Amino acid sequence: MPTQIHQPSVTQQTAGELGLLPEEYEKIVQILGRTPTFTELSIYSVMWSEHCSYKNSIKYLKKLPRKGKALLVEAGEENAGLVDIGDGWACAFKIESHNHPSAVEPFQGAATGIGGIHRDIFTMGARPIASLNSLRFGKLENKKTQHLLKGVVKGISHYGNCFGVPTVAGEVYFDDSYQVNPLVNAMSVGIVKVGETISAISKGVGNPVYIVGSSTGKDGIHGATFASEDLGEDAEDKIPSVQVGDPFTEKLLLEATLELIKTGAVVGMQDMGAAGITCSTNEMSAKGEHGMKIWLDKVPTRQKHMQPFEILLSESQERMLIIVEKGREEEVEKIFDKWDLHCAIIGEVTEGNLIQYYMDDELVAEVPADTLVLGGGAPVYDRPYKQPGYHAKRDEFDIDKIPVPQDLKAVAKELVQNPDIASKRFIYKQYDSMVGINNASTNKPSDAAVIRLKNSKKGLVVTVDCNSRYVHADAYKGGAIAVSEAARNITCTGGKPLAITNCLNFGNPYDEEVYWNFVHALKGMGDACIEFETPVTGGNVSFYNQSPNRAVNPTPTIGMLGLIDDVDKMMTLDFKNEGDLIYLVGECTNDIASSEYVFHHHKVQLSPAPHFELKEEAKIQDAVAKLIGHKLINSAHDLSEGGMFIAILESAMINNFGFEITTCSSIRKDACLFGEGQSRVIVSISPNNKSDFENLLKENNIPYRLTGTVKGKDILVDGENFGTIDEYKNLYDTAIEKYFV
Repeated sequence: MPTQIHQPSVTQQTAGELGLLPEEYEKIVQILGRTPTFTELSIYSVMWSEHCSYKNSIKYLKKLPRKGKALLVEAGEENAGLVDIGDGWACAFKIESHNHPSAVEPFQGAATGIGGIHRDIFTMGARPIASLNSLRFGKLENKKTQHLLKGVVKGISHYGNCFGVPTVAGEVYFDDSYQVNPLVNAMSVGIVKVGETISAISKGVGNPVYIVGSSTGKDGIHGATFASEDLGEDAEDKIPSVQVGDPFTEKLLLEATLELIKTGAVVGMQDMGAAGITCSTNEMSAKGEHGMKIWLDKVPTRQKHMQPFEILLSESQERMLIIVEKGREEEVEKIFDKWDLHCAIIGEVTEGNLIQYYMDDELVAEVPADTLVLGGGAPVYDRPYKQPGYHAKRDEFDIDKIPVPQDLKAVAKELVQNPDIASKRFIYKQYDSMVGINNASTNKPSDAAVIRLKNSKKGLVVTVDCNSRYVHADAYKGGAIAVSEAARNITCTGGKPLAITNCLNFGNPYDEEVYWNFVHALKGMGDACIEFETPVTGGNVSFYNQSPNRAVNPTPTIGMLGLIDDVDKMMTLDFKNEGDLIYLVGECTNDIASSEYVFHHHKVQLSPAPHFELKEEAKIQDAVAKLIGHKLINSAHDLSEGGMFIAILESAMINNFGFEITTCSSIRKDACLFGEGQSRVIVSISPNNKSDFENLLKENNIPYRLTGTVKGKDILVDGENFGTIDEYKNLYDTAIEKYFV
């Protein structure tokens, strides 16, 4: 074996072209004690990219609450979070982004995002049972937005439907800030028996290193670097950085790996996501404090004559790296042969911390694994930040300067057609929500999705939430609201919030105003997680969501997991009976700030975040949980976009009820109907429960207001006929799909 690596000409300029800073190049030279080869420089460029190293975010991620009595692994320890759900079972769940790939090739970008997040779950030995997504696009009337939306939704539905995991929930928003850079965040939820998980670790000198699944091609090379730079005018040229997915191969890989785990022959396993073989070999080795010898010429490839750096950096999908106990190779290979998947030994575990990569017996790269990874030698930065200048414009907002429209009926019809509020059925009807027959929310609409656990009364309650306009207006408050709304949705469904995963979508971290929003959003998120006892199990940071003109609105998407003890007792949002009373639980707030109403109807681009107090939010949620537990309410639906009127309308439309309501005389009529003050829930109750209902709220010092009655087919507001429920339902259902007829 050679003892010296051939040294081609590599310079600091080469490093810069690969996305490395001058000081990072110097650090690499210092680590290696020599000039790196191009292959080595490529390895460091992807492993030290923001996408892999979190170098500009890890300082603040570590400040998030990461411990909890139900957590079985700490945040960042494994590919996904792991939460004890009782009865010997655990839930693995995680959310990640695939934004840049979806911007240039929406179908494959979104599809491979779904495939990648599911692999993170079954790599741990858990079987995925549900999928969620959070999507952001530009203005819907824009033809490019329509193209991106159709492609992304088709990619999600194609991969998810073929793979056989139901899409149970999601959210979709439209805003100018996402016109060039859409956001595609995907969440996977899986279950596994406690004690039967597999770690992403490499250990045991002499143990063979296998690559299994698909062959390796040139798709996705430098994908991690692509995800760590702004989208410019040359974005379309980045299509080779987008991976290509095959859900049918992924399904085979799922079954093969779960069967393999049962043999006990597996030492460690990791999905090949960002940075491919490079990432999996180095992260597993660093975690296990061992090295590896890898023979790149033994990797099954799609194209001939692939260069070492191409094999190492390829992000071809549906591949895993597996460390197996020496002597059990035949047992392992039989399983993958049965499932008709590649299964090739490409290396072995060694003493020390060096990863040595060979090509045709030539040593092409030699790197210390621990110098490449988060928590090891990867750089960590504390970027400067400053309060955004646009806050001055925000603070000029004065509700008294906003006129109350004469025709609030017209405003109501305008809002119900707003794409942020209107039915997303054009999107969700393309997803298979029934496969697996565990989705309890299919015919029982609720604020969060409920997934039945087989052979148990229990169910998982899951949701994704973030109102980025609130975060843009006030990053601290907006971050706290994102967590609180997720918890509120789970509480309104009858569940108890347990933990969160997050997908932190921001612009360029070198922009001091962007970084201000990042730092303060995480502080708000952390404080809310402490309040609701929902620790952070892990997630994803996606910086550089930025076009040449501006950054996207800061969008810290929250994926929350909860648990319900009896699925048959879940609470739904639909009104059940004519004559039921409609109550507002929470304060009537004279507030229209950052609402869909003030933004779209009055064209006020900047205003403060809506009314929100964290302690008040916790009290309201506790009261709603008690109301559900005492069976005093028939429905529960949180107030969010569109305010009280839209919340009541959404509860009424499902069973085609009308309603009669009165507004609060102590505040503006538009604020009562359309304001988005937080910590409020619309409930309906049987008149027979009126006394017990009100007494419980009084005993807990919770504000409430009898707002109206479920009644007939007409919609009456302060005696004025706003139209019929059928009229609103038609506007609501067709607002988005009319663009795609």
